[in-house]
Amino acid sequence: MSQLRLGDTAPDFEQESSAGPIRFHEYLGNSWGVLFSHPADFTPVCTTELGYTAKLADEFAKRNVKVLALSVDGADSHTKWIEDINDTQSTTVNFPILADKDRKVSELYDMIHPNASATATVRSVFIVDPNKKVRLTITYPASTGRNFNEILRVIDSLQLTDSHSVATPVNWEDGDDVIIVPSLQDEAVIKEKFPKGYKAVRPYLRITPQPNK
Repeated sequence: MSQLRLGDTAPDFEQESSAGPIRFHEYLGNSWGVLFSHPADFTPVCTTELGYTAKLADEFAKRNVKVLALSVDGADSHTKWIEDINDTQSTTVNFPILADKDRKVSELYDMIHPNASATATVRSVFIVDPNKKVRLTITYPASTGRNFNEILRVIDSLQLTDSHSVATPVNWEDGDDVIIVPSLQDEAVIKEKFPKGYKAVRPYLRITPQPNK
């Protein structure tokens, strides 16, 4: 399959997991989703990533996000690995890990890069919105753990910019000033949407306080 691009519909699938069979679109329901892959069970970087993700359960929940991990090992292996994750990372894994032994999901989402590894999945991340559209893709090398604070930051940006006529500038964090989108030119509409006003650094660069979500 060709590489998924932003705005594409995230392919649906049914696959076994550490929590039983998962049908992806049904699992997400009306929630946002983060699907992220791991090279293998019982690997050190993945163990830290899954542990940290579990600790972010409340952060994902308040953003209406469901998390789904993937590894090419089987469900029995996942169950044993989860025990290790819980023990070494002082947490409780509270989301399913897909058991993609047949590589069905890995191939559907182009998670195996032969020049990196012929059999293991790379560290791919897909953020999917409630309409099942792919909104972000990131691929990391196997040796580099992901920054899940960045993933939360992007979700905050996507959810804010979906509901307001703004974009988020470099290094933006929730609560920082935002940018009024260039396509919005009607001053009456701007005044209504942004009652706190704005600063026009340039005609195309208008800074305003973040609207309430």
